[in-house]
Amino acid sequence: MPQSLTKVYTHIVFATKHRIPMIDDHLEDPLFKYIGGICNSLECYPIQVGGYRDHVHILCRLSPKIAQMRLVREIKRSSSVWVKTQGIKYRNFYWQGGYSIFSVNPTRVSKVTEYIKNQRQHHQHRDYKTEVLAFLNQYNVEYDPKYLWD
Repeated sequence: MPQSLTKVYTHIVFATKHRIPMIDDHLEDPLFKYIGGICNSLECYPIQVGGYRDHVHILCRLSPKIAQMRLVREIKRSSSVWVKTQGIKYRNFYWQGGYSIFSVNPTRVSKVTEYIKNQRQHHQHRDYKTEVLAFLNQYNVEYDPKYLWD
């Protein structure tokens, strides 16, 4: 084949450092839009960005020009710098060191989109740790529990 054709959807999840609930109502929408802009600039076109107080979900198409690790590193670095410009109460804003990234079947993109859109309601019944464990189990990801949270 003389050309490279790709369409890889990814669901990225990461939290604030120590899961401190710093994503408040003032920050939420602008932060999610800013993260979408970072994805766009890296040709990883965002489908949905959302989350809740202490974490973020990103559903995007992964560009064939960038490694997963670089994409997440750039999202976290750029958005952290930006958040710190949003007011004095955000001066100690940091993301956690790790992240989760999962492939998404194209037939499930709309379902994942809705899941991300409904984070506020979703987290009235389930905390971040329970959510991450469910994803890890669903995708059969091996992990060491002693390194999972901090």
